[in-house]
Amino acid sequence: MAYPSQLGLQNAASPAMEELVHFHDHTLMIAYLISNLVLYIIFAVVTTKLTNKHALDSQEIEIIWTVLPAVILILIALPSLRILYLMDEINDPHLTVKAIGHQWYWSYEYTDYKDLNFDSYMTPTQELTPGQFRLLEVDHRMVIPMESPIRVLITADDVLHSWAVPALGVKMDAVPGRLNQAAFIASRPGVYYGQCSEICGANHSFMPIVVEAVPLKHFEDWSTAMLENT
Repeated sequence: MAYPSQLGLQNAASPAMEELVHFHDHTLMIAYLISNLVLYIIFAVVTTKLTNKHALDSQEIEIIWTVLPAVILILIALPSLRILYLMDEINDPHLTVKAIGHQWYWSYEYTDYKDLNFDSYMTPTQELTPGQFRLLEVDHRMVIPMESPIRVLITADDVLHSWAVPALGVKMDAVPGRLNQAAFIASRPGVYYGQCSEICGANHSFMPIVVEAVPLKHFEDWSTAMLENT
């Protein structure tokens, strides 16, 4: 989850998010170097006392400021395309979960388990226990097995929503009448927090997302207990 005064991205909890963090750092360094070059040129032009009224063009400069941006764009585009392919559809997911956005809560359906579905409401502040986070905790978490390819089918029941968990590198719009797909693998056990990232009405800020990644044995025990309680 995010912490107070945080400036950077959340710690990566999935391979896709690790790649996104690396790409962010890669692109940020390029932007930093370009900014320094531009500032240096501006400073040099403003402060120089040299003038040449007869310079009409320069083929060398034209070549440099045409080729250099093209090279920079290639250095950004190739890693970006690689990540897009890595985040593409999973061919053989171990688990598929359908997330449905409502005003203003989420519901989850485990399509591989009959009758395993539940609603996930934000826990009111007065009901929080020590160690839980205000506006982020829910009464029923989305539990998944760690180190397993997970496919999430995302839709909405009423208006536009967006299912986003930054630590897992997932953000997908929930559109009424349409199924969007996101895929991820949780690298380690933990609890990962997200929120609806599409303004959906008065209580948009009060429909958090909580994904709990656990070992496979614990997930099987949880799913069995949930099915017995239905």
